[in-house]
Amino acid sequence: MTTKFEGVTVETKANIYFDGKVQSRTIFLPNGEKKTLGVIMAGAYEFGTADREEMQMTHGEVKVLLPGKTEWETFKAGETFHIPANSSFKVDCAEPFEYICSYFKA
Repeated sequence: MTTKFEGVTVETKANIYFDGKVQSRTIFLPNGEKKTLGVIMAGAYEFGTADREEMQMTHGEVKVLLPGKTEWETFKAGETFHIPANSSFKVDCAEPFEYICSYFKA
């Protein structure tokens, strides 16, 4: 599990959604790769994607309904799930969780 990034550029403006219950910061790695580091507070949310995304859980636990699926899956710290480009997915969590999201051009 990733615990540290070296030599990154950080956007100082936070990405804030759902009345502040979802917040992240965008970072750029030296190779130009974009990631967000975020926290999602307890609740149920639906997100849309433009690019293909990889969500790495770093703390906590979340239930996820991935595109095209009918069954919710649970992901914990150290686990990863993938979301296709131009789709949407739902999350439901009883407690806050933290994540690293990586973006890949469609």
